[in-house]
Amino acid sequence: MISVLLVDDHELVRTGIRMLLDAEDDLRIAGEAANGEEAIDYLREHGLPDVVVMDINMPGIGGIETMHRLFHAYPKLNLVVLSVQGNDPYPARLLQMGAKGYLTKGCPASEMLAAVRTVAAGQRYLSAEIAQKLALNLLPGGGSSPIDALSQREMQVLLLVIEGSGIQEIAQKLCVSPKTVGTYRHRLYEKLGVSNDVELTHLALRHGVADPDLVAQ
Repeated sequence: MISVLLVDDHELVRTGIRMLLDAEDDLRIAGEAANGEEAIDYLREHGLPDVVVMDINMPGIGGIETMHRLFHAYPKLNLVVLSVQGNDPYPARLLQMGAKGYLTKGCPASEMLAAVRTVAAGQRYLSAEIAQKLALNLLPGGGSSPIDALSQREMQVLLLVIEGSGIQEIAQKLCVSPKTVGTYRHRLYEKLGVSNDVELTHLALRHGVADPDLVAQ
């Protein structure tokens, strides 16, 4: 039996995936978590399941910081990212961080099952859509973006800023000082050629980094 931990802040999504996996003889749900903090607590208490299926857009510390902490503690973690974001730099960046699979929430049920089984067997899995986009980005002139120049921490700060988190809140989520957050934000402005958070948000939207539903109004 392949054990799976589901991590998604939407109960309806978790219910749908649970029903899908429970219908398979070789798959079982080991547990569920509504955010990154709950996922970290679960693994501390129960240890590693065979596969973790995790949304990247979550409240709290967020999916990227959750991945950062989980891979630091569990380098052999088999993680499949499930996200509404199918555009770079998300897939490439998260695969570099250690994700073994990447699916968009628009994928068919068969791809979810294939991804879980493939990753549990120690291999990588990308949906056809994601694989095509990554391949096209390798071609001359394909997919270059100023976002690609950001470090992992700068990317985390970018996402939190455009979601409306203040410096103090970002510092608490990333376990760094407010001064450090200010430094990262200044670097973002310089690297991306913007002068304030509004311009930063607009740039993120143009390059498909920000989910419009999560951007602070």
